[in-house]
Amino acid sequence: MDRDLKTRTKIFALEIIKFVSELPKTTAGFELGRQVLRSATSIGANYRSSQRGRSRAEFISKLSIVQEEADETVFWLELIQESELPSKEITSPLIKEADELTAIFTTMVINAKKNS
Repeated sequence: MDRDLKTRTKIFALEIIKFVSELPKTTAGFELGRQVLRSATSIGANYRSSQRGRSRAEFISKLSIVQEEADETVFWLELIQESELPSKEITSPLIKEADELTAIFTTMVINAKKNS
């Protein structure tokens, strides 16, 4: 599962990079793009970091950051979609994936806390 999540979060980050490069070159496009790019790429980076945790507490802490970044990514994508910068056909699959990642990492945090 670790390898699958590493790959999945990396693919998601790459999709977001492509998505942001297609946003309108306006103030809103730049600012919203910057926010979603930061949070979405942070998911994979922090997940990898969580796997190198030196303790259970550090693992849970890093995984909690991943959960927060995934949820934040959903927020920024919803805001972009509702502002009608790109079409819903483009943003909907990204929101779906961000929602799924949020659910996965939420479950992982809950289970890790139970087992600590």
